[in-house]
Amino acid sequence: MTTVNLTAETFEQTVTGNDIVLVDWWAEWCGPCKMFAPIYDKAADQHGDVVFGKVDTEDQQALAAGAGITSIPTIMAFKEGVLVFRQSGALPGRDLDSVIEQVKALDMDEVRAKMAAQSGDAGTQA
Repeated sequence: MTTVNLTAETFEQTVTGNDIVLVDWWAEWCGPCKMFAPIYDKAADQHGDVVFGKVDTEDQQALAAGAGITSIPTIMAFKEGVLVFRQSGALPGRDLDSVIEQVKALDMDEVRAKMAAQSGDAGTQA
């Protein structure tokens, strides 16, 4: 599978309309982004059951700002529309593969239960 360029118009639909979505936030001028691109593309080829999106932070500045991107590359992983992983900095191929396998293995019922418990705890503390 190839990577998909995401924009403000397609981001939400892509993230919520697919089971697992990885997003690479990058820019043309970014050296580490250029070094990470072949690793990301190789992972996209190896994991056809995952959508691999890319957001050009120069072209999509409002989207990047809305996502709180302050350094690039930043990698995000969404499962069933929920952000389950976020890290700034390029990952070696084996680490990216590990993240993908961990995201695939997540029990989203358990994740949602923990999120609900945390939001409940936050509401009871003053």
